[in-house]
Amino acid sequence: MKRVFIKSLIASVALAAAGVASAQDKTIKFANQNAAGHPIVLGMEKFKEIVEKNSGGKIKVNVFPGGALGSDQANVSAIQGGTLEMASMNSGIFASQVKEFAIFDFPFMFASGKEADAAVDGAFGKKLHAKLEEKGMIGLAYYELGFRNITNSKRAINKVEDLEGLKLRVIPNPINVDWVKALGANPTPLPFPELYAALEQKAVDGQENPVATINGAKLYEVQKHLALTGHQYNPQSVIISKKFWEKLSAAEKKIVADAAIESAKFQREKARALEASITENLKKNGMQVTQLPEAEMAKLRDKMRPVTAKYGVTVGQDLVKELQAEIEKVRSAAAAPAKKSGK
Repeated sequence: MKRVFIKSLIASVALAAAGVASAQDKTIKFANQNAAGHPIVLGMEKFKEIVEKNSGGKIKVNVFPGGALGSDQANVSAIQGGTLEMASMNSGIFASQVKEFAIFDFPFMFASGKEADAAVDGAFGKKLHAKLEEKGMIGLAYYELGFRNITNSKRAINKVEDLEGLKLRVIPNPINVDWVKALGANPTPLPFPELYAALEQKAVDGQENPVATINGAKLYEVQKHLALTGHQYNPQSVIISKKFWEKLSAAEKKIVADAAIESAKFQREKARALEASITENLKKNGMQVTQLPEAEMAKLRDKMRPVTAKYGVTVGQDLVKELQAEIEKVRSAAAAPAKKSGK
């Protein structure tokens, strides 16, 4: 009888230990709207590789590209509710949660990836991510979606007036609606998973996205013309559910946070290295690519300035000045060697 009791006790302890060990293993579902093979997804896969290696397999990461877990808006709700652990999405989408994030959708704010890197990796980017915590999200790092360009199925865009009357899909937020209106085009807000069908069915004439997204979603099958306008730069926030984050130990948090930063560096380098070859692939798949002359680009910027001014009031002029100061540091540093060599 005593022996049976001891065996039973040992079994109970073993089961309890197994339960604890099982509870220590954690799984992260990581969602994004872009297709497999897109630079954003490559960054997510790098994150998975780093986390699983550095956690000794105790933290598993399952990557869900292609909008498999719903739209960005659905992902935000799921992260806040704790049913989804992580996602990467355009930082400007968070303007519906924290108004200051609209600044990341300002047209022509950044002229280069280097300028964007300085802003998002420094105090400015950290300051904005910190504002997400009270909304149930933790910002870990910034991936890069890149510079957005305009496509359509009707005509080549060689001058600003060619955009007039086009029905363009935009990311569902007010600033994108307004800048499309400023160009004389008709904005149609749609979640990204609905875009291909809308283009195929001619519900919209065109859309705007970085070349990697156009390529990854095979939009060349339903779009003929691509204008390399580079009118907007999108950083993508890598966010994790606060509810999930608080379940992690200090060591686990470090593994996850470090992996996000390391994978972000990898992701941006990959995205920039692939851009030229991706553009060539779009041409091979039948897209006619145009580049607006500088005079037309100046007109494009002029038409968008009132939109930037309007939303500058919304986000706060001090914030706009803070970001512009970060950008100016990069431009001044880039100009300094040229001045020196010219003496």
